[in-house]
Amino acid sequence: MSTSDETPTGFEAPVGTGQATRDIAEVAAVEVITTAAVHLMSAAAVKCGLAEGDDAEELKDLDEARKLITALAALVVASAPDIGNQHARSLRDGLRSLQLAFREASVIPDAPGEGPGEKYTGSVV
Repeated sequence: MSTSDETPTGFEAPVGTGQATRDIAEVAAVEVITTAAVHLMSAAAVKCGLAEGDDAEELKDLDEARKLITALAALVVASAPDIGNQHARSLRDGLRSLQLAFREASVIPDAPGEGPGEKYTGSVV
């Protein structure tokens, strides 16, 4: 067992962890939330087949897209009251566009209210 001043046995903290912790402490929550949402949006867009380039269809994976869009919907709905309308509106617009793109890309359409994230946002039809 180690004291609080020592690194636990078998564990080495990554170099620069202290600086990274200080850096993240300076970032506002709204920035962390919107950055996470943008990453989810980007990944979902690629998985919906919206990537640029000749390999867009190869990168398409609607099962993965569904998971990403649902996670995005949960994040947007849960954080909207705290991040303010200006940020939430943009995220909601991006989310809705992805939900519609998913519906368009899907060979077998989901019933209204059953699409990715719709349990959080309501039907997007």
